[in-house]
Amino acid sequence: MSGARSGRATSDGWLDRIERRALVIAIVAAVLAWMIPGGGAAMAAAVAGGAILAFTSYWTIKRSVTRLADAAVARANVPDPEGSGLRREEGSGLHSGTTTPRLGTRGALLIVLRYALLAGMAYVMIARLRLPPVGLLCGVSVTMLAATAELVWRRR
Repeated sequence: MSGARSGRATSDGWLDRIERRALVIAIVAAVLAWMIPGGGAAMAAAVAGGAILAFTSYWTIKRSVTRLADAAVARANVPDPEGSGLRREEGSGLHSGTTTPRLGTRGALLIVLRYALLAGMAYVMIARLRLPPVGLLCGVSVTMLAATAELVWRRR
């Protein structure tokens, strides 16, 4: 999950800190859910399941944005064959060197598959495993809590 592990550096490590903080918050929340009266194993599993949903969503978004940014940089670095500062791409008309990459069929399919994956995971957790929805909501919130903690920490 860390930017360092993916071979990409993030500006001053803030994204890496949010990722680590989210993991710690998820573990602490699952342990607390286990220990709280009325919680138990089902509630802890629900918190962990919600965190898995959040991490899966985060990972797919991060991966998509990274690929989109890499494609934009690669397209912007294509040399101009005519030396005019403008380049012609097949079927897209004239563009300057800072073009926006097109989503395309493959990109649209990946977005649909991402949501299908998340919906399938949520369905299994709610309908088949019958995990408590409150625990799932707590687990899904870990990324937001980690980002909020990072914001508060940075403001100090």
